[in-house]
Amino acid sequence: MYTRKNSIHVLEILREVIFSDKIILDYRMGITDFSRKRKQPFGNMLVFMVNFLKKSLVVEIDSFVEFLKSKGTLNPFQKFTKSAFVQKRAKIKPEVFKYLSQIIIENTYTESNSAIRRFHGFRILSVDGSKLTLPHTEELKKEFGESKNQTNTGVVQAKVSVLYDVLNFLALDSELGKLETGERELALRHSSHWRSNDLIIYDRGYPSYDFIYEHIKGGVDYLIRAASTYSDAVKCFVASGKKSSVVSFFPNKKKSIQGKEYNMDAPIKVRLVRVDLPNGEVEVLITSLLDSLKFPSKIFKELYFLRWGIETFYDQLKNKLKVGCFTGYSKISILQDFFCAIFISNLQSIIVNDLQDELNAKNQNTKLDYKINTNLSYGFLKNRILELLMKEASLEEVYKNLENLFLQNTIPIRPNRNNKREIGKYNRRTKPLVLKNQKDAI
Repeated sequence: MYTRKNSIHVLEILREVIFSDKIILDYRMGITDFSRKRKQPFGNMLVFMVNFLKKSLVVEIDSFVEFLKSKGTLNPFQKFTKSAFVQKRAKIKPEVFKYLSQIIIENTYTESNSAIRRFHGFRILSVDGSKLTLPHTEELKKEFGESKNQTNTGVVQAKVSVLYDVLNFLALDSELGKLETGERELALRHSSHWRSNDLIIYDRGYPSYDFIYEHIKGGVDYLIRAASTYSDAVKCFVASGKKSSVVSFFPNKKKSIQGKEYNMDAPIKVRLVRVDLPNGEVEVLITSLLDSLKFPSKIFKELYFLRWGIETFYDQLKNKLKVGCFTGYSKISILQDFFCAIFISNLQSIIVNDLQDELNAKNQNTKLDYKINTNLSYGFLKNRILELLMKEASLEEVYKNLENLFLQNTIPIRPNRNNKREIGKYNRRTKPLVLKNQKDAI
């Protein structure tokens, strides 16, 4: 029995929204921008910008114009130049792509979507920070900041934070902030996207009394890795040899609590879980899941390992979507490119998620499970994303073609692979040998 894909439903909504008057009113820079009929309508500009603009803008514009011509929607006055595009994009708020991502999110996490994956009833999310190197301009250096190495060479960079669903491969929220901004501060900016059935996983840079308090106030559960020397309570726990223990955390007496909602004598009950790694290292996890019968200690190694999904996401963002190949040098263009890449990633994910039944059928008679080749899937989306989002193309026909391409290009999932991490390999004087068998797809 044929079940209509959720991603097709989402694409239909996006088609309507992108070319609506409301999106123009909400996401234009000035009240007079896009107020008259122009050669480059607001919707056309958005669709053009999501088409993986990695080549010369002149080449990308020529390709886009040819696409419009092939669909019979181009009149002689709709051709535009690189200069015209640069002027038009300056009138579009970068947050429009965050809005389009939220449309995907809101119409994916629905009761009718049985494809959503959970762990013990939780939506498993993870937050991690990263750095993104930007073009070296005075405007961007002033806006985001500059890092320097031992030779005092400056590199303009921004701090990235993403709230990511590691089971459904969706970025629920993203932030691009100043380099000096702390990871915990950026992580808490995602709090408006938290839900009561969320479990958020964090790495070692995040634990603090205040950070945990904010999660309790927000009504969400957490799992945070801590150094074995993080606090006296953690040290005692490690020394005890116990697998699990419920302890109380108190505010750090060395830090001011002025303006906080708690006092120095306000305890927070947390559960500490010990995970022994194969190399003999002890991993300590701090969690709000206090019930050891409902959540036995043995599940936490697998649970914390799920955090690796956000590391994979950053690899896709930087190396496959090439978010660092910016199409402009202004703050607006940087933010547009960044939020646009997040939107493209979410769009790719909902299509891939909807192919799970077909993948399961394909995996029935094979020794290994297979997954969609992510790198190639982005390559197949190039240009076809225009047809997915513009009303002139047959959505069902384009989607079916894309679906077949995705399913024909899968790669095996090899379980329990463990590549030894070589600390400091890039500090050598000789250039490291990088064997790359993956070719760029966009």
